[in-house]
Amino acid sequence: MLTAAALAAASIPSTAQSQSGRAGPPIIRDAEIEQLLREYTQPILKAAGLSQQNVRVVIINDPSFNAFVADGKRIFINSGALMKANTPNEVIGVLAHESGHIAGGHLARIREQMANASTESMVAMLLGIGALVAGARSGSAGASDIGLAGLSAPQAILQNNMLSYIRAQEEQADRAGVKFLTATGQSPKGMYDTFKRLGDEILFQARYIDPYLQTHPMPKERVAALEELVKTSPYWDKKDPPELQFRHDMMRAKLYGYMDRSGTTANRYPASDQSLPARYARAIAATRFSDLGSALAQVDALIAAKPQYPYFYEVKGQALLESGKAAEAIAPLRRAAQLAPNPALIQILLGRALVESNDPAHLTEAIAVLENSLAREPESAEGYSQLAIGYGRKGDLGHADLASAQSALLRGDVKAARMLAARAKDRFPVGSPGWVKSDDISNRDKDGAARTTVVVHPKDPP
Repeated sequence: MLTAAALAAASIPSTAQSQSGRAGPPIIRDAEIEQLLREYTQPILKAAGLSQQNVRVVIINDPSFNAFVADGKRIFINSGALMKANTPNEVIGVLAHESGHIAGGHLARIREQMANASTESMVAMLLGIGALVAGARSGSAGASDIGLAGLSAPQAILQNNMLSYIRAQEEQADRAGVKFLTATGQSPKGMYDTFKRLGDEILFQARYIDPYLQTHPMPKERVAALEELVKTSPYWDKKDPPELQFRHDMMRAKLYGYMDRSGTTANRYPASDQSLPARYARAIAATRFSDLGSALAQVDALIAAKPQYPYFYEVKGQALLESGKAAEAIAPLRRAAQLAPNPALIQILLGRALVESNDPAHLTEAIAVLENSLAREPESAEGYSQLAIGYGRKGDLGHADLASAQSALLRGDVKAARMLAARAKDRFPVGSPGWVKSDDISNRDKDGAARTTVVVHPKDPP
C-alpha cells in the first residue's frame, strides 16, 4: 500500500510555486488604457452581478490574441488582443465572455473537479497496481497486461472527462457573455466576429486536432452555436459610439507607437494619415527613435489640437523625464494628473519628476503626491522607491527605510525587504503605524508570506 501510494502520488503533476525574486508575467501599466478598459467592463460586471467584487483588467505584454481569468478577481488580456481588435465591441465581447467565467464560478468548480479527479486517479492507480501484483504472483503475462491497462486507461478517461467539463464551461461562458451584452444594450457581433476570425485562423490545423483533447469547443461548432444565439439579439446591428471608437483607436495607436519598430509604425500610420490616432502613434514613436525636439514638437501639436486630452501631456512629461529633464516634466505631468479621471499612475510619474528635479522645494509635494497615489496603487514598486528617496532627502530615515522595504517586497526581494524593515522598525516608536508596518514586513517568511506575531509590552501580563 505504501508503494502504491507513492506511485500514485508521483503520477500527479505538482503545482508550480512562485519563488521569491522570480519575474512574473510581463504586465503593461498605462493610465489611458486601463481607464478605457474600466469603462468597457463596468456595465458588463454590473449585469453579471460582479460590480462589488473589484474585478479589474490586467494587460499582459504578449502579441497573441488571448484573454483568460485566473483568480476570480482579475481578467487578463494580451496586448495583442487590444491591438488586433478593430472595434471596442470586439474587446467588450471578449471581456463579457471572461466575465461569464467569473460569474459562473468556473475556477472554483474546476478546482473541485481536479480534486475529485485526483482522488479517482489514485483509486484507479491502486487497482491497477493490484492487478500487476496479482499477475506477477500468478506468473500470467496477460494479467500483468491488464494491470498496465488499468494504470493507463483511467488516466486517459479522467483527462478526457476533465477536458470535456472545461469545454462545457467555455460554452456556458459564451452564453453568459451574450446575455450580459444584451442586458447592457450592446451588440454581440464583436464577440461573434472575434471567435469567427480566430476559428478561421486555425481552421486548417483543426482538421488534425483531436476534439476530445481540447479545452475549448472546436471552432466550427463554437461559431455555429454562437451564430444561432447572437443573431437573435435586438442589438445585433448596433454600432459603437464614435467617441468610444476614437478612444479605442487612440489606445491601439499608443500600443503600436510604444511597441512597434520605428519603420513598422511609419508603415502602419503613414504621414499621409493626419488623423489624431495616426499622429499619436507617430509622436510616441518619435519619443523613442527621434531627437527630443522633433518628438516634443509633434506632441505639442497634438496638445494644440485637443488641449483637454490628458494623455498627450502624460506622453510629453514622460519623454522629458526619460531624457533627464525632470524639472521640465513637472508641468505637463501635473496637468495630465489634473485632467485624468484616475490619475494614480500619472501621479507616480509626477512624484518621480519632483524627486528627480533635485529641488528641495519640491520634496514635500513629491511625498504628498506619492503617498496619495500609492494609496490607490499599492503594488507600485517604483512609487515606493521614489517615496524612499524623497523621505531620505528630507532626513526621515524611518519612513525612507520602510518605503524601501515595501519596494523590495513588491520586487520579490524578500531578504532585502526584511532587512530594511527591521532597520526601519528600530527608528519608529513601538506601536506606531510605521512600526506596525515594519514589523509586518520584517516577520514575513522567506517566500514573503505574512506571519502573525504577538507584541507583548512590558506593562502587559505574561
